[in-house]
Amino acid sequence: MTPAEHMPSDEVDRNRAENWDVLALLLSGAPSDQTLGLLAEVAGDETALGRAWRGLAQAAGDTDAASAAREFFDLFIGVGRGELLPYASFYITGFLNERPLAELRGDLARLGIARQSGDHDPEDRIALLCAIMAAYARGDLGHGPGPSQGEFFARHLAPWAAAFFEDLANAPAARFYAALARVGREFIAIETQGFALAAQERAIA
Repeated sequence: MTPAEHMPSDEVDRNRAENWDVLALLLSGAPSDQTLGLLAEVAGDETALGRAWRGLAQAAGDTDAASAAREFFDLFIGVGRGELLPYASFYITGFLNERPLAELRGDLARLGIARQSGDHDPEDRIALLCAIMAAYARGDLGHGPGPSQGEFFARHLAPWAAAFFEDLANAPAARFYAALARVGREFIAIETQGFALAAQERAIA
């Protein structure tokens, strides 16, 4: 991957969207053998994020869909519950379905995003939030009365996403997903810094 400071702005956003898309895909369900094969071909650069991507590529090459599915089940589903609860409400308040979920639902309504029929999982799950950030990066959101992408990130991911990825990296069941967690951890740090710099620039302008 090319360091963002040497990329045109539209390429930066495409790169951001790709990172968010991969996180959303792999956190919403276990990867197929085809997906693992594609991930195994990724070549990272010498940045911290690039090295994390190389680690994910190696992990993808060392696993298969059946192993990844067992890992996903143990981490996020489990018998009763998985090792991790990947929800903003839980990380911020210690309980599910609390104030962060209500605040998110308000922002989703302003963005025109409605719950899909048959989806009973709370909207504040990490996979959905990553998918929304991917849509922002592609330019599909942020043009109406809803929050900007910086505001959305600050409200719904910045308070807890880094802690989630740290927990995922150290979860006993995590092998392939530990490598994904390192990508998530580095990418969240980059996004946090980027949005902070953008806010400073707006304050100065």
